[in-house]
Amino acid sequence: MKTLVIGATGVIGRAVSAALEEAGHEVVRASRRGGVRVDIADPDSVAALLASLPGLGAVVCCAASGNLTRLTEGTDAEYLTGLEGKLLGQVRLVRQAIGHLGTGGSITLTGGVFEEPTPGGSFGALVNAGLEAFAAAAAVDLPDGPRVNVVSPGWVSETLEAMGRDGAAGTPARDVARAYLAAVTGTYTGRVLRPTRA
Repeated sequence: MKTLVIGATGVIGRAVSAALEEAGHEVVRASRRGGVRVDIADPDSVAALLASLPGLGAVVCCAASGNLTRLTEGTDAEYLTGLEGKLLGQVRLVRQAIGHLGTGGSITLTGGVFEEPTPGGSFGALVNAGLEAFAAAAAVDLPDGPRVNVVSPGWVSETLEAMGRDGAAGTPARDVARAYLAAVTGTYTGRVLRPTRA
């Protein structure tokens, strides 16, 4: 299956691309700065990329990210940037990808979860809850269309280590990638997958 991974240069995107390739997928790696360029906040770049990939079987978006911003510190512009990129960008990606996927196709989005209340996490919680609700509703809207699921990881070990924190408090990227692989190769839709350590 030809599978597009958006955000393939990030920690999760690299692990997901590798897991898909190991499972026999032909992976097209795309990102804002890679050889195949796309920005989910730019609908025209998404449309151009999808049009250039005939025979696409699945789309995986690992490009979604957001900053921890306290309600009393962030500007409206910062909040709107996160909303545009992580939430609305992925919603538009689903709408654009529908017509480019064959029978049995799938779209996997990236949400997130905080295991404990986190300072600065209120906006992220809003976006992630919105993505999870959207996937459940999209599955009802697309009974004969592509499957839509969300993978919602907590902290990723490699990200914590890059921040100078204990990676043992997170889930290794290779284990997170297993949830994406399950979403792409499974038969369910409208589901939220929460990765765990192997």
